[in-house]
Amino acid sequence: MSKQAVHQLIIEKLKVDLDVAQRAAQTAYETATHEENIAENKYDTLGLEASYLAAGQARRVEEIRQALLAWQQLGLKPFDEQRGIQNGDLITLEDDDGHPRRLFLGPDGAGLKVHLDESLITVITARAPLGQNLLGKFEGDVIDISVNGSRQSYEVTQIV
Repeated sequence: MSKQAVHQLIIEKLKVDLDVAQRAAQTAYETATHEENIAENKYDTLGLEASYLAAGQARRVEEIRQALLAWQQLGLKPFDEQRGIQNGDLITLEDDDGHPRRLFLGPDGAGLKVHLDESLITVITARAPLGQNLLGKFEGDVIDISVNGSRQSYEVTQIV
């Protein structure tokens, strides 16, 4: 699996997400400022609610823009055998039942999912507990994490 191909898919997905968010923000802004939504009395809150939505949509646009910029600036390097897993590495984990899980440790956009060659790749960051546990690990290392009070164990089976 090509790290560069996954990286490009993530950038493309963020661009699509940014476009959708920008259109939603514009629609929310237009709704908030439309003359029909001017409050006629203190109980008429449609315009106020629309303005809150517009502000939230604008924040979401900025978050996606920042994530996209971080991914565009991410310099991909080959896996460093001395340092272990670092930002920009594509990792395959295997649970106790032998089920693989593919992760891309990136600068932002945690939770984003992309598909490549019938594989689902999930973006995580070093700020997440799993991301923190993966930093500096090597193939063959076992990672234990607690999710909702239950312990889960994964073996690092591949790093690209």
